[in-house]
Amino acid sequence: MKVKKDEFALNYGDSHGGKELSAEEIKALKKMAHKHTKRMDGWGWAFVICNTIFLVLFTLITLYPVLNTVAYSFNDGLDAVRGGIYLLPRKFSLESYSKVLKIQGFLVGAKITVLRTLLGTLTSLVANALLAFIISRKRFLFRSSLSLFWVITMYVNGGMIPVMLLFKYLGLTGTFWVYIIPGMVSAFNVMVLRTYMEDLPDELEESAQLDGAGYITIFIKIISPLCKPVYATIALFVAVWQWNSWFDAMLYNRMKSEYTTLQYELMKLLNSVMQQSGSANGNNTTTTSKQVTPVSVRSAATVVTMVPIICIYPFLQRYFVTGLTIGGVKG
Repeated sequence: MKVKKDEFALNYGDSHGGKELSAEEIKALKKMAHKHTKRMDGWGWAFVICNTIFLVLFTLITLYPVLNTVAYSFNDGLDAVRGGIYLLPRKFSLESYSKVLKIQGFLVGAKITVLRTLLGTLTSLVANALLAFIISRKRFLFRSSLSLFWVITMYVNGGMIPVMLLFKYLGLTGTFWVYIIPGMVSAFNVMVLRTYMEDLPDELEESAQLDGAGYITIFIKIISPLCKPVYATIALFVAVWQWNSWFDAMLYNRMKSEYTTLQYELMKLLNSVMQQSGSANGNNTTTTSKQVTPVSVRSAATVVTMVPIICIYPFLQRYFVTGLTIGGVKG
């Protein structure tokens, strides 16, 4: 019985890959490997124990703020003001969620937020990827000048009032497209994509050009499939920014209730609750047990806006494993 040795050459560092082994040699190698994995000195066990303790503590520290926020959101508003809530609600109540879900513009804001997140992420990813592909080509004459131009825009801008006047002149204010068009191109995202594409081997493009492929074909069929990890990273960055954005809704579509966003409505709710709480404290009025407080409303609003991102993240997580660099070329 003969088998190829390539798998053992990969695992044990044998330089004679391809040599055939007998069944007895295979058993001997497996036995040696088993003994090697079972053998661990005191320092090895100490490392495993310390590493496990560190990772457990790090996980608890990371999860605690999230669990604490969830606990506050399910706790009674007046009772939450007392503090002392850690992982579980002390006095269970859904009044904060009821207050959040019953705001007047919740459904419209949720629809607009979902639309701007999906469309904004797609258009931004396409625009940034195309620009990054162009300036990553060594044959492009103005690649250095354009890169410098975009880097400057990361540190210098015209300011809020000139930007608002520009959007008004372009007819973007009071429309849905004010959420999409201004955020299509990001200098930071372009630089990240360009750096990733520059690390790809030039031989891939050259071999495709020898087969008659144009730049569009190279970008779609060769570059883009290899850029899935960085595409996923940029898509998550843009999606989180679009989902959490509320300032542009207040600035450009404040008088357009049909273009309001979920985060803007939640911000208005939180401000309203804070004003009511302040006036109640100033007047020393008696509050009911079902009254919500800024602490509970803020926690409930945080959970409501956090859940969709948490649901999307696992689908993009598998692309992050490869990181933002390429370890080798697969033939």
